[in-house]
Amino acid sequence: MFIFLARLLGRPHGKHIAALLGAAAACLLGGAALFAATQGLPFTSGVYWAITTATTVGYGDITPKNGAGRVIASLVMLTTIPLLASVFALMTGGIVITGVRRALAMRDRFPAGSYRLVLGMNPRVHAILDQLVAAGVSVVLVADVDAASLPPEVHLVKGDPTQPQAIIAARPQQAEQALITGQSDGDVLVSAVHLRGHAPDLPVVALVGSGAVRDALAELGVKQTISADELIASTLAKSLEAPHAGDMLAQLVESNAHRLAEVQAESEAAVGKLLSAVRSERDGLVLGLVHDGKFSLGLEDDPTVGPGDLLLVAEHDPAGPHARGRR
Repeated sequence: MFIFLARLLGRPHGKHIAALLGAAAACLLGGAALFAATQGLPFTSGVYWAITTATTVGYGDITPKNGAGRVIASLVMLTTIPLLASVFALMTGGIVITGVRRALAMRDRFPAGSYRLVLGMNPRVHAILDQLVAAGVSVVLVADVDAASLPPEVHLVKGDPTQPQAIIAARPQQAEQALITGQSDGDVLVSAVHLRGHAPDLPVVALVGSGAVRDALAELGVKQTISADELIASTLAKSLEAPHAGDMLAQLVESNAHRLAEVQAESEAAVGKLLSAVRSERDGLVLGLVHDGKFSLGLEDDPTVGPGDLLLVAEHDPAGPHARGRR
């Protein structure tokens, strides 16, 4: 019992419980002394009476014999009983909160293995999170939002992503890739500065609109910047040029029957070969080449695949998104 009380007193409501217990003890002992004095009883009998009264047991073997005793009894009941009830309410609340936290332990635990880090929140982030979760990708989000508004699979680090403390709490060194968004391009730039300070080698994609911010991000080593408005406008424009281009892009990004992947050129024995030759030899659709962090479709020229290059490929994935998340 004493160990249990000690644990409770060490929790956030511990000071309140201690104060209420102290007030209840003072009322109980004070009432016991006054009752014993006015009823001609030993102090120990007064304490016994006060305890049975405060705990609402009321055996009835000791009762007030005069008006003074009845007043004291009323005061003890009106003070000690509510105080003890408040103590038990706080104790019960603490136990319930502990149980809820244990039940939600999966929500509070960082993903096992690698994960994608998303900094900031804007209207498009919810759709991005849904797509990542559907693909079986582990996600950590840093944003000042309500966890109830997110998919349960997303681990939330609640905080302002423009503050270094929030980024540190997200453990960016363990992330596989990061996406930086924000309510403004300025927020994106500030978040990028802090993220680069703690994870300088982490691949980063930034969602921005300003050309000046893009240049600043490039100086920070953020080579992949995307403007959602320009991307939508370009997609619609291409769809007008070729009516089925929109269908092609939709299948490329929405279908669960295939996956997009970046594979090392060395693992494909593609080093030293022309991109066109790799496309003809390799199963699956080779969309392009990533060289020195920059993507090329290989339409204007036919680049030679070099060491350290990546091939962006679309592959058939009959196992679906759930198996994809286990890879």
